[in-house]
Amino acid sequence: VQLQASGGGLVQAGGSLRLSCAASGRTSRSYIMGWFRQAPGKEREFVSAVTWGGGSTAYGDSVKGRFTISRDIAKDTVYLQMNSLKPEDTAVYYCAASRLLLRQSVKDYDYWGKGTLVTVSS
Repeated sequence: VQLQASGGGLVQAGGSLRLSCAASGRTSRSYIMGWFRQAPGKEREFVSAVTWGGGSTAYGDSVKGRFTISRDIAKDTVYLQMNSLKPEDTAVYYCAASRLLLRQSVKDYDYWGKGTLVTVSS
């Protein structure tokens, strides 16, 4: 499975961004897709995850109510809509794929894309 994340950038606090993760590979739809983020000096943190088939979702506590994950099956793409952004959301965001249902641990994800940087200014 190959993953390509995009959509990062610089935004002011309170603004919005949408990240995209394009998945490819013959078995990509058998995986659960997740987003993680890593701020400088901090551990990689779970953000959200979604199943391809039923659209079941999970969110980290710090983003609940502000971020929304979705998927476009026809495009093999997962999105992360980020609203009401805060400076503490600044991080490199990674998309990842897991065979385990909606897990929130880095170790449960098998494939990772290169990150995309999100910077939120105050």
